Amino acid sequence: MLIEAEAIQLGEFLALLEREEALLTAGDTDALLALTQDKNERYRRLQRLSDDRTLLLGRLGRVSSDATLRELLGDLPRVLARWDEVIKLARQASERNAINGKLILERMAHNQAALSVLLAAADQPALYDAEGHTRAVGGGRMLGSA
Repeated sequence: MLIEAEAIQLGEFLALLEREEALLTAGDTDALLALTQDKNERYRRLQRLSDDRTLLLGRLGRVSSDATLRELLGDLPRVLARWDEVIKLARQASERNAINGKLILERMAHNQAALSVLLAAADQPALYDAEGHTRAVGGGRMLGSA
């Protein structure tokens, strides 16, 4: 049954989004890369299920909408309850995805600010030490060196 499969896939997708949030907060970019591949595959599965539902309803001469499904499932309370769960999970996934998007933007802004500071420090004029010799600001290694 498509609705059952959508509910299961959405639950698993939501779990991936929750894990993504934890990895974004921790800054674990290696794990994020692997998770992104899983998330994209799960999204493709969800899209196929949605496309299948739309195709099935189209064959019945119906539009794929919440109202259509509620009308068709009116005599099937357990299936209708599962559809309600699909709607709820989809809303939660959308909200979680928006939160993760904000976390990504915050991380990018932080990284850009840090990069700007480092680049500005690299462009500072040389200073003089107590013996009159020039030395770079920070006196440390060159950017990009080990």
